[in-house]
Amino acid sequence: GKWHMGVNCKTRHDHCHHPLNHGFDYFYGMPFTLVNECQGTDDPELAKSLQDTYWFYTQMIILAAFTLVIGKLANLFPVKWKIIICLAICGLLHFVSWFSSYGFTKYWNCILMRNHDITEQPMNLQKTTSNMLKEAIAFIERNKHRPFLLFVSLLHVHTPLITTEKFQGRSRHGLYGDNVEEMDWMVGKLLDVIDKEDLKNTTFIYFASDHGGFLEAHRGNSQLGGWNGIYKGGKGMGGWEGGIRVPGIVRWPGVLPAGTVIDEPTSLMDIYPTVVQLAGGAVPQDRVVDGHTLLPLLRGTVQHSRHEFLFHYCGVSLHAVRWHQKDSGTIWKAHYATPVFQPEGSGACFERGICPCFGDGVTHHDPPLLFNLSHDPSEANPLSADTEPLFDTVMRRIRRAVEEHRKTLTPVPQQLSPYNNMWKPWLQPCCGTFPFCWCHEENNKA
Repeated sequence: GKWHMGVNCKTRHDHCHHPLNHGFDYFYGMPFTLVNECQGTDDPELAKSLQDTYWFYTQMIILAAFTLVIGKLANLFPVKWKIIICLAICGLLHFVSWFSSYGFTKYWNCILMRNHDITEQPMNLQKTTSNMLKEAIAFIERNKHRPFLLFVSLLHVHTPLITTEKFQGRSRHGLYGDNVEEMDWMVGKLLDVIDKEDLKNTTFIYFASDHGGFLEAHRGNSQLGGWNGIYKGGKGMGGWEGGIRVPGIVRWPGVLPAGTVIDEPTSLMDIYPTVVQLAGGAVPQDRVVDGHTLLPLLRGTVQHSRHEFLFHYCGVSLHAVRWHQKDSGTIWKAHYATPVFQPEGSGACFERGICPCFGDGVTHHDPPLLFNLSHDPSEANPLSADTEPLFDTVMRRIRRAVEEHRKTLTPVPQQLSPYNNMWKPWLQPCCGTFPFCWCHEENNKA
C-alpha cells in the first residue's frame, strides 16, 4: 500500500528509503503519497502548498546570482565563478521544481512499484483497489504455511477518495462514506482469506488509523476528510484529540476474548514491540523505544497501559503532553502550542489548507492549556490554578516528564528542509528514459 517514505537518497537506484531496505522482504504499492494530482480532477494539492515556496526561492537565488555577476564584472567584490555557477544551477532546479509542480506531479509521483520495479507510471486509479487486494491475498496464500507479517496500508480513506464505480453512491454520507464502505469490503475480503486458509486462530490482526479526520479537505460544501465527533481539531494539528485519538480493533480468536472494550491510552508506536514479542524476539536494549507491547493489556494480565506519558509532536515541535495518572486513573493533557484556526473559531485551518507546526500559525501557551480528558474529552474548558486545585502539582509533574523525555532524544538531520523538499531529477524514479517516464505493467506484458 502507501509507503510515503520515499525511495532514493543520492542516486536514482540506491533505494535507501525503500521498504526492502528497512526490513521488509516484499513490497507492492505507492512509494510516495496519494494527492489530488493523481486523480487529475480536483484542485492541485501538492502544487498549492509548494508552488509559492519554489517560486520564492527561485527569485531569491537568481537575484543573488545576478547580484554576484554584477559585482564580479564591476570589480565591486571578489567572488569565484564557481560559486555563481552553483547558485545559478540551484536557482534553475528550484525553477524546474516550480514549473514541474503544475503538471508533472501525476507522472512522477503517482506511481506503483513491486519491490524495486515500477509497474505503473502514472498509476491507474481505476484498478488500484483490485491490484492492492490481489497482491495482499496472494501474499497470504504464498506464506500460509509459515509465520508472516502482512502490513496493508490502504489508500482508503485518504483524499482524493478513490472509489470504484461499484461503491459510488452506496452510502448516505457522500463520497467519504462510499470510500469507507469500499475499505470495509476490502478488509472483509482479507479476513475471508484468513478464515478460508484456516489461519483465523493463529493470526493476530490489528486495524487502526494513523490520524483523525482531515477537516480542511472540502469540495464545495462536501466534507472529504472525515469527521471527528466530539473531539476537537483534526489531522496535522499536533495535539488536539480530533487529530490523534483513533480506535484500534484487534482480532485473535481463541486467544483474546471477543467483545472486550479497553479504554486506555496506547499508541501506534506499540505495534513494533507487540510484533517483536509475537515473533519471539526481543526489543533492542541499546536505545530508548517509546512503544510498549499491547499483549498484556489485550490478554487482561494488566489493567492499565504502560504509557504514563505520551508526547504529541507537530513536526519537530512538542505541542502537547498527555499524563495518565496511575493512582487516580485521571488523564490530563497540557498544550504548549496550538494552531491558529482560520477563520477564527472555525475549528480548522481552512485558509491555509493544513495547520502549520510553528511560526505565526501557532499560539504558544505559558502556562500551558491544561485539560482533564477524563471529564472534558472535547477539550472545551481549559483549567487554571483558580479552577483546578491540582493545577500546579500536575504542571510540575508534566514539566519534569518533558525534561526527562528530552534527555532521551537524539538529534537527526532535518528531513523537511527546503533543499530536501526540492525536486531532484537525479533521484526521480523512472521506468523509461528520463524524463519520458511512462509505463504500465499490463502493456509491458502484452
